[in-house]
Amino acid sequence: MSALPDFEGLAMFAKVTEERSFAGAARALGVSVATVSRAVARLEERLGARLLNRTSRQLALTEFGHVIAESAMKVYQEAEAAEGAAREMSARPRGLIRLSVPMSFGLRWVAPLLPAFFSEYPEVSVDLHLSDAQVDLVGQGFDAALRIAVMPDSSLVARRLCPVSPLVVASPAYLARHGTPQHPSELVRHACLGYAYRARSDVWRFTNEAGEEAAIKPVGPLRVTNADALMPTVLAGLAIAEFPEFICADQVRDGSVVPILRDWTLPRGGLYFVTPSARTRPAKIEVLSEFFVRHLSQPSWRIAG
Repeated sequence: MSALPDFEGLAMFAKVTEERSFAGAARALGVSVATVSRAVARLEERLGARLLNRTSRQLALTEFGHVIAESAMKVYQEAEAAEGAAREMSARPRGLIRLSVPMSFGLRWVAPLLPAFFSEYPEVSVDLHLSDAQVDLVGQGFDAALRIAVMPDSSLVARRLCPVSPLVVASPAYLARHGTPQHPSELVRHACLGYAYRARSDVWRFTNEAGEEAAIKPVGPLRVTNADALMPTVLAGLAIAEFPEFICADQVRDGSVVPILRDWTLPRGGLYFVTPSARTRPAKIEVLSEFFVRHLSQPSWRIAG
């Protein structure tokens, strides 16, 4: 005998008791009379006693059936309530979302959006995990993530919100002292700052329209786990660094840093809304996805073509 209780048998017995007939229970449950009859018989065999006395015209609970009926009805009602609550939660935006976002992007572009999101969806709360390290959504129990990457093939479901282009920049003072590199190979003679969480190791991989390729490993006085920490050293005129647009756009616009090697490009990634699965996603995840589509698909920090 299975150690798992016969929930189906208990539920069908409860419905027979409520409807006072096998036919009524079958209609209410949307199954055949034979299915209900077999379930009750199976439950009786499991429990080792008769629950119902049946005749061609009457159906009556045995003394043992009276004892079991109340508990069976409670099991049935609690299961109905649990399913109802789950359906409501999946259809109505409510509950907690565990969301992973890169540190710099989250502070600049996600946190300022959250007040508007909470005003629009007051029954949803967010546990915001800010880190440049890529999390395991499934293994660490996250509902969703924003990722800035060249997305590899994955079992995850990724919705592209907008492109994110990297720029290699230096301050005008640095370029005045050390000259402006015209080819990626010249970077080996310059101080170039590193970022620890770059995909596929800390290497700058350039291509140009002619199809040429160049791979450069940055060597310089600083390597970080958050790209924002590179900016002071670049602004001080001490080194060259690569930034995503959303970090350096203001400095490019005000002229405090200058993009270099514009005839060359690094791999262009994108901003993605990532979830473990697209199937049966609760409403809270759907509305968050659509909210980010509305607010992040045409961001003000876009400066690259």
